[in-house]
Amino acid sequence: MTAPVPPDAPPPGANLFAETYTPLTAHEATVEANRCLYCFDAPCLQACPTHIDIPTFIRKISTGNLRGSARTILEANFLGGTCARVCPVQELCEGACVLNAEEKPIQIGRLQRYAVDHVQERGVQLFQPGTPTGHSVAVVGSGPAGLSAAAELAKLGHAVTLLEKRELGGGLSTYGIIVLREPVEVSLREVEAVRALGVDVQTNREVSSRADLDALLADHGAVVLAVGLGAVPAMGMPGEEHVTDGLQFIEDSKVSADTLRVGQRVAVIGAGNTAIDAATIARRHGADVTMVYRRTEAEMTAYRHEYEFALHEGIRYQFLTQPVRVVTEGDRVTGLECVKMVLGVPDASGRPSPRPLPGGGFVIPCDQVITAIGQEKPALAVELGLGLENGYIAVDDAMQTSIPRVYAGGDCVRVRGTASTVMAVQDGKYAAAAIHQQFAQKEAAHG
Repeated sequence: MTAPVPPDAPPPGANLFAETYTPLTAHEATVEANRCLYCFDAPCLQACPTHIDIPTFIRKISTGNLRGSARTILEANFLGGTCARVCPVQELCEGACVLNAEEKPIQIGRLQRYAVDHVQERGVQLFQPGTPTGHSVAVVGSGPAGLSAAAELAKLGHAVTLLEKRELGGGLSTYGIIVLREPVEVSLREVEAVRALGVDVQTNREVSSRADLDALLADHGAVVLAVGLGAVPAMGMPGEEHVTDGLQFIEDSKVSADTLRVGQRVAVIGAGNTAIDAATIARRHGADVTMVYRRTEAEMTAYRHEYEFALHEGIRYQFLTQPVRVVTEGDRVTGLECVKMVLGVPDASGRPSPRPLPGGGFVIPCDQVITAIGQEKPALAVELGLGLENGYIAVDDAMQTSIPRVYAGGDCVRVRGTASTVMAVQDGKYAAAAIHQQFAQKEAAHG
């Protein structure tokens, strides 16, 4: 499916920190909501991993009931503000909209943002903590899976302590999603909404050993691990010490934008969504940007609409190209040496494996190299003694790990499927429901 070009994307170098899509006005939201057919057994609802009742929330917007609309959204997805901005709606709800066959689909993501922002910008809290149950849970990691689990557990009446190793809560929503898609204040509002449910959010608190985990299990009835993934892996090529980490680059653009260093000619290694985000930041700062990928357009892990967005930004792609060395003069980057590739038989990922063509290499002139080739698997899982599946934390259908009373969700368990915010939110809901059931069974067993 071809994604529409964002109608109001600023030209490169202009309005750097504005969201790509401007908020809908009241009139625009009402007109768009009234286009909805409110389908019975709506395919958009089926396509949403968190099963938001999309026709109902849109109908409430059409009648001016924004508080009711937001409640419908947030009951199913406590991170509805983040997901309205970062979900691949073209692949999910909007991609399933029946109006695709006739005209353009309903702008479900923008309508969701309109309703959720209405209450969150005003500090309206739609939910209250449940009646105290006497049970407590520790949640490790305050990204989407952790926040979702904490919110659902608090609404059920359980005492929740949320531990975050960074200074700010929100995980990748705060640190790893570029401001064009989600400003920092949006994710921090969701952290505050969890606090308003009575969750004890403790930042600068890291769990790094089995002893730490055992201490949490001694103090709480259950533990949820929502620890995400590791750093961008090393490529093992000469000159790599001069490379900029893509995740760090994105983080700096959000929390220390005034000191962000951006070259004039930038090469970005990778072709996933994070690589496109890093390239977009550099482009918006006026850089000439080339993305380097060893396979072809067909094998990219980025969503199609993200790829087209990057092309619209003026970002160039160099496919079938493998970086082999960062070229430097002293401490200054001057280029990226590469070799041309050809695709062979499929590898373990199911994609054709690239191999170098005979002949010499060539150099892409640049003064900054950014790498965004995925993230390492969660190293903490080994430290904690957890069972693994292909390097990720192994969980059963109830999100329980190999250690009793320890649950996990989010990217750290994403062995299959695409890692995404909305899937992490659903993991958090599943873990919370399973823990609630564990507590109920324990009470029943004790009479």
